[in-house]
Amino acid sequence: MSNLAENSSSTINKPIRAIRTSEFKDGFKPLRKLESQPAEKYRIGSIGKPWGASEKAEWLAQTSVHRSYVKEVVEKLESTVDTNLFEVKQYGTLTGGFPLMCALSKNWDDKKPNVLVTGGVHGYETSGVQGVLLFLSTAAPQYAESFNLAVCPCVSPWGYERVERWNQFSVDPNRSFGPDPKTHTEESSAVKALLASLEGGEAKWMCHVDCHETTDTDETEYMPARAALAGSVYKRCDIPDGFYLVGDSVKPEEAWHKAIIDAVREVTHICPDKSIIEEPVTQDGCILVPAGKLGLCASVSGAKYATTTEVYPDSPGVTDEQCNRAQRAVITSALDFIIAAEL
Repeated sequence: MSNLAENSSSTINKPIRAIRTSEFKDGFKPLRKLESQPAEKYRIGSIGKPWGASEKAEWLAQTSVHRSYVKEVVEKLESTVDTNLFEVKQYGTLTGGFPLMCALSKNWDDKKPNVLVTGGVHGYETSGVQGVLLFLSTAAPQYAESFNLAVCPCVSPWGYERVERWNQFSVDPNRSFGPDPKTHTEESSAVKALLASLEGGEAKWMCHVDCHETTDTDETEYMPARAALAGSVYKRCDIPDGFYLVGDSVKPEEAWHKAIIDAVREVTHICPDKSIIEEPVTQDGCILVPAGKLGLCASVSGAKYATTTEVYPDSPGVTDEQCNRAQRAVITSALDFIIAAEL
């Protein structure tokens, strides 16, 4: 891991495209797109022609390291987790030598329900990672008696370092957690293997919270790139201003989602829109999608209570610390609800 740390820090001060990182803090905020804009061609590829090996290589070549996964995630995890209650474990390795790290409850008890918490499935979504680490360092111990906890703070470390949505093979990890092995990535395969190794199996998973962000660069960079990958052009739309949840339409658990929204409202504002990312809002700050069909990480455990968080870090006045606390509030309120309703 020392070589990885050296490589990670060599270009850490390079400027990045319209997204805040832990280096830039709150001084770097892109402008929110308030109105829909016409479609624009992405800088790589040709309209009508899906990317081949040359376009993917061109995309990969223009990525670079902006921050250190080892320093900001691995070392923080190892130094802040309560080792009396949790063990830090490497559950896999990505191409390039990135160690995949998790924290697991010690003395895993088959009589307790299992809880999975994931962050950094999209590596560029900073509070998805740092919010999970905040939960581990400040709140996780109070839930150790009630649950077996498996916490993976950064599922996609390559994307975290390069502030990218995809992995190094031009694949979105958050579409790779479905049942079809042909769609699996290194990231999703490692998580699936971790779950399979834990006692109780998938039937024992009670809850899964997958922590994400929606950023302005979704519209300016990542969605246009996804369209170009398929040989298409992306037509931009408005970014939802505020926090929201993406639940599973197969198991909506509306009361649970409401409890989470109520808790997050104490930390940051909830998106007021009646339609979010072109999906109808089912209750304040909540939309539902077929998570399993889409291959979302939130579907990987088969948990009864499962959701994807979406923090909006680019709203005026919102800070990194607020975003991290919002992620923590989701996890704690989710578990508090389950303790009251199920245990």
